Amino acid sequence: MPAQPLNLKERAVLLALLAEARPMTNAELSDSAGLKLDGASRLRLNDLKLVTSEKVGRSFVHEITDDGAAWCTAELNAERPLRSGAGGGALYAILGGLHRYLQRTGQVLADVFKPAEPDLESRIRAAYATLSARTGSTWVGLAALRAELDDVDREELDAALQQLSREPGVHVQAEANQQVLTPADHEAAVRFGGSSRHLLKIDTHEE
Repeated sequence: MPAQPLNLKERAVLLALLAEARPMTNAELSDSAGLKLDGASRLRLNDLKLVTSEKVGRSFVHEITDDGAAWCTAELNAERPLRSGAGGGALYAILGGLHRYLQRTGQVLADVFKPAEPDLESRIRAAYATLSARTGSTWVGLAALRAELDDVDREELDAALQQLSREPGVHVQAEANQQVLTPADHEAAVRFGGSSRHLLKIDTHEE
């Protein structure tokens, strides 16, 4: 823990980064919590190894470290800083309540603040983009898509593909040349609309 107490802004930045559970630019910090990490405060948190700040283009991207997360855990039971004002007082009242909740339930802070899991449609779109770029083709086989999303239950993926196919620019179609289909292609096909579909295409804005 730091030899000298952090100021209120530095404390707030650490708590905001913990709550968001992702690397953030100053612009994102400002949108989320009305804060920026710059100047002496950035250098201080970097030197204390509570936050890493990497220059990406013209902006810094900040990420809380394990030591920073440990500081936040300890801060849950800390006294309200002097001259913290009404906002700071309310913040530390909430932290105290969170501390009591974690003690009562046996959970840890990491259980509460986790990155948001992408929904299945977003994962399908991301997997399609990856596979399309890898193959150089706008049509992606469902066998390859299923392999990319092998943690997803088959029925759940089938239902998501059927729902996605109703959206503009999304095409789930049968392979016209059935002779080129492999056993894996047949196994991976999704069936709806009275036919088996083997290929996915998602139009992009650039097309």
